[in-house]
Order: sequence, then structure tokens, then C-alpha cells
Amino acid sequence: MALKRFYLRVYGYVQGVGFRHFALRLAKSMGISGWVRNLNDGSVELEAEGPKESIENFVNRVSEGPPYAIIKKITKEERPPEGSKDFEIRF
Repeated sequence: MALKRFYLRVYGYVQGVGFRHFALRLAKSMGISGWVRNLNDGSVELEAEGPKESIENFVNRVSEGPPYAIIKKITKEERPPEGSKDFEIRF
């Protein structure tokens, strides 16, 4: 099974709306590993790794965000898989 890993940066109204916990629940339900954290500029960054089909679905769902998020822009960069096993919120 080929793994893919992406680094995403999400801009807009994405802090204080449950975005990190949304990403955590979604990742765990889809078997995605990686991490998510808030940045000082008000954006959220995350890295996510998993099988190609699952990771593409995860990225699409994260792009929609939780109900109160207002996503203005997302940047996506492919990175080499690391073989991580869990998804976590970082501070």
C-alpha cells in the first residue's frame, strides 16, 4: 500500500471554531496519521499521511472544515511519508 503525506496550511477563520479537534476526529476515523496545530498568525497547519485514496478524501474533508470555520485559502505541499502511526494535536 503506497502512502502519501501532505503538509497543509489553512487560512481564514479557523481558530476558536474546533478546527484542530475536527481534524483529529476525522483523521482517527479514517486511519490517517500526522498532526495539527494553530499558528500565531491565525492559520492552522497540519501534516497528514495515509493511503492515497484515504489521504485525498481526508484533504477534501479538511478543506471544508468544521461548521463555524470560514476557509479563505489552503496551501498543500506533498512531503515524503514518515511512517507515523498516530494523529495528534500539537501546541
